[in-house]
Amino acid sequence: MNEQPANSLPSIFDDGDAYDLVLKDFPYGLDFYVALAREANGPVLDIACGTGRILLPCLTAGVDIEGLDLFEPMLKTLREKAATLSLSPRLYQADMSDFSLPRSYGLVMIPFNAFIHNMTQEAQISCLQRCREHLLPGGELVFDTYFPSLEIVGAPQNTRVLEGEFPHPQTGLPIRMYDTRSFDRVAQTQHSLNEIELLAADGSVQTVLRSEVRSRYIYKHEMALLLRVAGFARWEIYGDFDRRPLTRENDAMVVTAWNA
Repeated sequence: MNEQPANSLPSIFDDGDAYDLVLKDFPYGLDFYVALAREANGPVLDIACGTGRILLPCLTAGVDIEGLDLFEPMLKTLREKAATLSLSPRLYQADMSDFSLPRSYGLVMIPFNAFIHNMTQEAQISCLQRCREHLLPGGELVFDTYFPSLEIVGAPQNTRVLEGEFPHPQTGLPIRMYDTRSFDRVAQTQHSLNEIELLAADGSVQTVLRSEVRSRYIYKHEMALLLRVAGFARWEIYGDFDRRPLTRENDAMVVTAWNA
């Protein structure tokens, strides 16, 4: 069995192909963001576009969309996938809290909880400011995260949890993904040790891909204050992609903010 050294773990985003083993076809938010992009009044920017889970369906639907991501391995996998579809997306490698692009956009979106990878308040505000500065008049910033319910942030520390089992896209053999979480509940941060197990036909574990990722969760009224400080004059914070009010702690948190 091949394993990566436990004392030198990469980010889960340092290998686009490994990321796609478990998340390539993950449907979370897909229809919501593709519909938004198709209806946008101007070009679209997909921040933390990753390997193209949202961006590629938008492109195939004829949307004028560009992508930005911090991790070159994710963009490399995206480019390879786009080439098989005879597509050539315009992509930028940059931090979501520090970017300057030549265009303005009718819609800027940050799908799949990516905003929580801004690990400081300064980075959160800077990200929101950069997004606002890149919006056309009347343009929208839309992103999703989760409400940090007691069930989530009160979970036992350092407990290995099976997140899901998936068929390997080439072999069809099982892949299992585990997450071991630890929390600093004062700093509002989470550390995840992710393990992707590739199984053989006899059920034995042949390869384990280990990675780690850190995130900082945000409460509803804190989010509103961040938007205000970043210069937005109008926003809504919803409980899910159906735009229902955020009233329950087990809701999602979907944010829309408008450039006045």
